[in-house]
Amino acid sequence: MKKEPTLVIMAAGMGSRYGGLKKKKKMTDTGEIILDFSLYDAMMAGFNRAVFVIRREHRDVFKTLVDERAGRFLDVEYAYQDMEDIPEPCKQVLYKAHPDADAFTLRKKPWGTGHAIYACRDLIDGPFVVINADDYYGPSGFDSIYDFLTEQDDEAEVMRMCMAGYRLANTITEHGHVARGVCEVDDNGYLTRITERTKIMQRPEGIAFTEDDGQTWTEVSGDSPVSMNFWGLPGGMMNALEEGLLEFFEKDVASDLMGSEYLLPTVIDRQIHTGKATVKVLPCFEKWCGVTYQEDKEGVVATLKSKKDKGLYPEVLWK
Repeated sequence: MKKEPTLVIMAAGMGSRYGGLKKKKKMTDTGEIILDFSLYDAMMAGFNRAVFVIRREHRDVFKTLVDERAGRFLDVEYAYQDMEDIPEPCKQVLYKAHPDADAFTLRKKPWGTGHAIYACRDLIDGPFVVINADDYYGPSGFDSIYDFLTEQDDEAEVMRMCMAGYRLANTITEHGHVARGVCEVDDNGYLTRITERTKIMQRPEGIAFTEDDGQTWTEVSGDSPVSMNFWGLPGGMMNALEEGLLEFFEKDVASDLMGSEYLLPTVIDRQIHTGKATVKVLPCFEKWCGVTYQEDKEGVVATLKSKKDKGLYPEVLWK
C-alpha cells in the first residue's frame, strides 16, 4: 500500500527575521500570514499531514500560529532543529577540529536546510514534500508534486524525486538581491545540475548574479528554471542526508565552523551525480512572492488580496 506524502515545512529560521515570530506580520485583513496560504494550497492538493521543523523555544508561538488554525484541518507534528542533534561521529570530528572552542555556543545559526530535514527523520516513513515557511508558492506546484509522489514507488532502487521549477523572472524582488538555485535541465525534463547563486537581482541591463560583492555581474535568462526549495522526495532521502552529514563535518565544518551550511540542494545534486536519484523538474508558472525585505510587504499584501477578490481563496482560510 502506497503511503500518503507528508508536507515538511522548514520554519526554524522564522524567528530571526522581521522582529521575530511574535511580531510576524499579518498579510490579510483576516489575519493570515504567508504560511497559511501554503498550508491551504497543500490541503486542497490532497495533503493531510504536516511536519514543522522549528526551534524548540518557538513551540508555544506555533501553537497559536498553526495548531489553533490550520491544525484544526491538518494533522500537525513538530520536529526541533537543535545544533547538537547530529550523529556521534560528527561530534567527534567537531571536537577534534575545534578542541579549544565550545562549537555549539560559538556558532549561532543552524547547520543548514539539509540538517533541518534530518531533524524530522523520526516522523517521516514515506514520501515527503519540502517547502520554506515564508514563501508563497501558488497552488499548482502542490498539485503537481502531490500527483508525482503518489504515482511513485517510494522504495525504488533509484530514488525518484521531483521539484517545482519556477521561472527565475517570477521569483525576483524589486528591492534587492535574492538567493536562488539555478537549474540545468535535460531534454526529458530531468535536473542535471543545480548551482546556488546567493546574490541574484534585477538590474537595468537584465537579471544577473554576482559572486564578488558586485564587482562583476553575470547575466542569466529570466526563463531559467530555479529551485525555491520546493521538493518532492522519497523516504530514502533521510538515509542519504544522514550519510552526507559526516562528510560535511569532515570537509566543511572542520575548516569553517561559522559559515558552512549543509544544504539540501547540494545533497540532492550529489545523489543525481552518483546515479542514486533522478529529479523530474515540474514546470511551475506561478509568481512567487515573499517578504525578503520589509519593502516587499506592500506587494505581498496586494497580491494576496487580489487572489481573494478573484475567488481563488475564501475570504477566511480557516473557518
